[in-house]
Amino acid sequence: MPPPASPYSLELMDTLPNASPRRFCVAPMIDWTDRHCRTFHRMFTRQAWLYTEMITTGALLHGDVHRHLDFGETEHPVALQLGGSEPDDLARAAKLGEQWGYDEINLNCGCPSERVQRGAFGACLMLEPTTVADCVKAMRDAVSLPVTVKHRIGIDYETSYSFVRDFIGTVAEAGSKTFIVHARNAVLKGLSPKQNREVPPLRYEVVLQLKKDFPSLEIVLNGGVQTLEQAQTLLQDLDGVMIGREAYQNPGMLRSVDRVIYGADTIDIDDATVEAALFDYIESSHRQGTPLNAIVRHILGWHRGVPGARAWRRVLSDSPRLARGDFSIFEEANAHLRRETADA
Repeated sequence: MPPPASPYSLELMDTLPNASPRRFCVAPMIDWTDRHCRTFHRMFTRQAWLYTEMITTGALLHGDVHRHLDFGETEHPVALQLGGSEPDDLARAAKLGEQWGYDEINLNCGCPSERVQRGAFGACLMLEPTTVADCVKAMRDAVSLPVTVKHRIGIDYETSYSFVRDFIGTVAEAGSKTFIVHARNAVLKGLSPKQNREVPPLRYEVVLQLKKDFPSLEIVLNGGVQTLEQAQTLLQDLDGVMIGREAYQNPGMLRSVDRVIYGADTIDIDDATVEAALFDYIESSHRQGTPLNAIVRHILGWHRGVPGARAWRRVLSDSPRLARGDFSIFEEANAHLRRETADA
């Protein structure tokens, strides 16, 4: 059954009344931000906005809906990111997302992979702003949730500001009020998805100008942000910041998000509390048939920089023990952390 919706907005707006609840987002990342990853991240922060991996309309309309959309109640607020370019299909997929209890529907207009291009969606949609507008309108007509768009600042080597400005202007007229802007171009030919996250230069000035030109829209910056201090600086001029790989590879950074970014009157959660919640979740999920590695693979960035972390990761990367459900692996891994801490 779909989890019930969460009254997240009241909780969030209690801390910073004039701030966007999307002040801090963890980016949608294919093969990474599945339900187990999101549940782990939620153990560090109650307020960060979480996103699913991109899920194509075909996977939802012709595949296993439960497998793709099931998530835990504790994950709220959580957005469903869709990939597609047919308004009717996106409307139907968005409706499924609403029925399953998601808090937002996000359209991917930023993925540059050739596989996605062959499906005529992702970053190449930026070349067809009226199509994107039609997609947004169809989804808005189908659901009562916010419909948002994640996109790049340009395609290939097009650097004119008017390109992304006109894209946002056209799509905003269809009713989208939130734009998550990856501050790099998407190069559709010649660069891999990984290279597209590194080679095209970051141009934060473009995103900042978009906020000046569209003050009534919610503009969230994505790309290159690695610390909460960077996020705080950007939030002086923008509505939100989205962090991707740094949040995944160093999830401990999330423990300060509620206090530093949202102004919550809380203390940062400690590792012992996270460890207890995580172990309970792993045990419960394993009883329901989830392989240990499906969860453990998402936690290996935890304790980065802490004495004993390398040995901790080595133990938890023992595939044969994970495959046979050997729970003693966790005590052995944690013993390395305790030993190094005692010796320090």
